[in-house]
Amino acid sequence: MKKMLAMLLALCMILSMAPAMAETAAAEKGTIIYGSTTEIGGDFWFTSLWTNGATDAMLRSMTNELATVVTDQGGALVVNPTVAANVESTMNDDGTKTYTITINEGLVYNNGEAITAKDFLWASVFNCSQVAADLGGKSTASTTYVGGEAYKNGEVPYVSGLRLIDEYTFSVTIEDDYVPYFFDLSYASFSAHNMAYYLGAGLELKDDGEGAYIAGDFTADAVKAQVEFARFHAGEDRVTAGPYNLVEFDQAALQATLTINPNFPGNFEGQKPSIEKIIVVKAEDATWADAIKTGAFNFYDTITDGSAVNTALDIIEEGGFDYVQFDRPGYGMINLVCDFGPTQFLNVRQALIKLLDRNEFANTFCQGWGGVVNGPYGTGLWQYQEGEEWLTDNLNPYTYSPEEAVALLVEDGWTLNADGSEWTEGNIRHKKVTAEEAGTYKHNVTLADGTILMPLIIEWSSSEGNSVSDLLKVMLAEADATKAAGMQINQNVMTFTELLNYYYRDASQGDQYGVPTYGMFNLATNFSATYDMSYSFTSDPEMVALGYNLNYLFDDVLDWLTMQMVYGVDAEDVETYQILWQQYIARWNSLMPQVPLYSNVYITMYPDWLENYTQDSFWGFEYAILYATVAE
Repeated sequence: MKKMLAMLLALCMILSMAPAMAETAAAEKGTIIYGSTTEIGGDFWFTSLWTNGATDAMLRSMTNELATVVTDQGGALVVNPTVAANVESTMNDDGTKTYTITINEGLVYNNGEAITAKDFLWASVFNCSQVAADLGGKSTASTTYVGGEAYKNGEVPYVSGLRLIDEYTFSVTIEDDYVPYFFDLSYASFSAHNMAYYLGAGLELKDDGEGAYIAGDFTADAVKAQVEFARFHAGEDRVTAGPYNLVEFDQAALQATLTINPNFPGNFEGQKPSIEKIIVVKAEDATWADAIKTGAFNFYDTITDGSAVNTALDIIEEGGFDYVQFDRPGYGMINLVCDFGPTQFLNVRQALIKLLDRNEFANTFCQGWGGVVNGPYGTGLWQYQEGEEWLTDNLNPYTYSPEEAVALLVEDGWTLNADGSEWTEGNIRHKKVTAEEAGTYKHNVTLADGTILMPLIIEWSSSEGNSVSDLLKVMLAEADATKAAGMQINQNVMTFTELLNYYYRDASQGDQYGVPTYGMFNLATNFSATYDMSYSFTSDPEMVALGYNLNYLFDDVLDWLTMQMVYGVDAEDVETYQILWQQYIARWNSLMPQVPLYSNVYITMYPDWLENYTQDSFWGFEYAILYATVAE
């Protein structure tokens, strides 16, 4: 009886909490409680120098966006007159290109401290330095700016291509290898960051006439503690210059709180935010609908799952919410690792995709709000919209066919049992491999005569509470067709942060992450307006060590195309860029470093008291919220 009474009391409390929570949310009209589909990793450095989780990137943008060049509502690069008084470019006789930038006077940080040219330039010097590399930072800045490599290697104590001209003027000179560049105005995009906050007191950016350098005790040991603090700290004392201040972060609850920066001068159109407080929380796939009904959050950004979209529309129809709809500039995928385990073999990758009915998967997941893509693009990209017919006619659709999947595996030598005998139904397929191919893959079998057999077992890193993972488990990992083909896929569920550590092979977060472990990761990505895949398939070991080419697919043609389509094309030559982009997509499609799953229509739902909220493929929440107002 006591237990029953306790249960009844608990039930009453739960039922009474829902309207109370809703009333609390309503009472806080003007506060956005933002539900994020990806968790906050907590790395708040101003760029993706170490990690690049989607929600972290959004928070970085909202707190640091005070830049000389930005993208407008259509995704075009534009000079920001609020920040830059003048931007000039000059082609030099040696093939390099110089941008000279003068910033406006009177800009200040959230703490009132004045912003000068030094605040825009020091980060580029830091990114060129060996200090940044010693701290695990991954940047190509030293190869981009003239004199960057000489500075990084200790040959000279300055970066000759980075010049501090006067208190409000600086210049940057780009190496000739990176000229022309299709998105060349982005070379003049610099944001203001407080060096003392990020690196510590006692340092100063100087230029004695030969190039910019950081003066003082500028060593990895000297700045490491402050760098770590700046990366992971949130609070009123965080010094930034963007439209919002990151005043709190609760790691346990994965919740961040932002408030307006009253010193923000406005964006490129002079627009300032009016929504006083934004709280960012994790929206769980299984419970988000109940959470939004009870007021746990009131803003759900870029809803992806078709079932969730339909549920959201039902909630909106009941009243209290509105929504905006737009095409996604990205896609969901299974990312495959091409230097390790079975997925290093092209036939395995192609067999894997043929073992998944992607049309059925997309229809089940998107429920009419999206469909299959056959390469690294989304329906929100202009490249796709202008080349849709070409893509349809020229890409392999990899139609679902377990029979063809088996044929591909047999052709590639996956014809043995674990003891070296001919493969028999019901067993896992094995293949004879070299020691190099075997690598550190933990499932290898070595026979008495020294022959190494690799089993067709793929270790899968899967984030927890993920509806895509749940569907892949049923339709691929545990599907009868997969088992009948002699393939085994082991799902390993973990936090999204841990998944990213394994994905980036980030040994700085633990030695275990630096060891190749998983052959597939289910992820999703959105492209920025500057669709630049340079280095994404680089074969340069130094660039790979910096964190580029996360598929570890080394193909000279793919490498050349990704570089040529941006670094071999003038900004005005859209036609050539589009041709090279299509060639890149076709080559990618033939090599399949990923299994593209879907590109979808997004909807974002928001409280109906929020007015003037307009979101689009390249105009995300972090930009759109500056124009939003609270209804009277």
